[in-house]
Amino acid sequence: MIDVTVPMEQEGTKAVVRAWLKQIGDRVEENDPLVELETDKVAMEVPAPAAGVLREIVLASDAEALPGAVLGRIDPAGDHAAKAPPLDGEGLGRGGVSENTQLSSKATLTQPSPIEGEGLRELRLSPSVKRALRQHDLDHSAIEGTGRGGRITRADVDRAVASGTTRPPEGIIPATTGDPSTALGTDIRSHSVPHDRMRLAIAANMAGSLRDAPHVTAVFEADFSAIIAHREAHKAAFAKKGVKLTYTAYLVAAAAEAMKVAPAINSRWHDDRLELYDDINIGVGTALGTKGLIVPVLRKVQQLNLKGIAAGLDELVEKARKEKLTAAEVKGGTFTISNHGVSGSLFAAPIIINQPQSAILGVGKLEKRVVVREVGGVDTIQIRPMAYVSLTIDHRVVDGHQTNAWLSRFVEVLESWPRD
Repeated sequence: MIDVTVPMEQEGTKAVVRAWLKQIGDRVEENDPLVELETDKVAMEVPAPAAGVLREIVLASDAEALPGAVLGRIDPAGDHAAKAPPLDGEGLGRGGVSENTQLSSKATLTQPSPIEGEGLRELRLSPSVKRALRQHDLDHSAIEGTGRGGRITRADVDRAVASGTTRPPEGIIPATTGDPSTALGTDIRSHSVPHDRMRLAIAANMAGSLRDAPHVTAVFEADFSAIIAHREAHKAAFAKKGVKLTYTAYLVAAAAEAMKVAPAINSRWHDDRLELYDDINIGVGTALGTKGLIVPVLRKVQQLNLKGIAAGLDELVEKARKEKLTAAEVKGGTFTISNHGVSGSLFAAPIIINQPQSAILGVGKLEKRVVVREVGGVDTIQIRPMAYVSLTIDHRVVDGHQTNAWLSRFVEVLESWPRD
């Protein structure tokens, strides 16, 4: 028997089994998608390590999957017509669950009867997709799947919701939880929306970051005139090469340059030492609508020019919004940028640090403001494109001097960006 195991490297606080794509007794070929895992950051498919027959499912849907844990077992000498494992316990271990294996109560122990057409399509829905279909009262048969083999993904459901194909719920359920003596009133109606795994993981990570790290935020103001001029002069040339030039690319480049004056910003706190990173791997917070936030990571930014940064960001953000990021693309960040201004926010504080990093940059909404500028020794009133930029730091790692030095250099790079 060949073990199917959870990959040793995964990004996220905890992985769970989302769905099995094969059932006991099914014939599989090497590298066939076998089981879907889901963490708070990504979903991934575990391929079959060898050809054979799936004999055992050790971890069923919704079971926690630790790195290296056995998910199931494949019999490389089996054939497609093999019998299902006995249900009375006799011989258990030759084709079913061994006596020493703890199996979730939701595991499928018998070979299901053949299912064709829509029945098979429904069987292959992941738990998160099923939950979303129930929540929005959608019929899976009316949704076109874009996943492997035509499977419906969570993104497919979200697109159906956005297109207005959902049916309103039949009624709103009155709130019944909590102590009636403290209720806001008997005439208040509400309904519950279950937390998904991503939201629960984000909540745990954010609460843990605030608990462990003393947060301090410094705020500067940046004039975007120089980078606006550069972008207007070069975005067409970039586009001809298939690269979308965004303001975020300039922010990433300026952040990498600012690390030279305050290297501790790009570090990790340990109880006995400070680990300073030589590589600058910058994560960019990407909103996924109501589903939460994911942070794809652009690696070794210190080695990239503006075109390389722009191309890398374009690819990562596109994959994030299509839920196509791999585990490697959301791990290993050493610094994070939260461009919260794209949704209209002028300023946010504190922006919670993405632990175990030591700092996070916040960039507010870009808008025209009246400012005073000295020209030839005379104060003048001008209208400039301005934005608030903030650096929230772990005060265990750096103090105000390094924080302000970093922000000063960051703003200087943006405001002095050459036109050519």
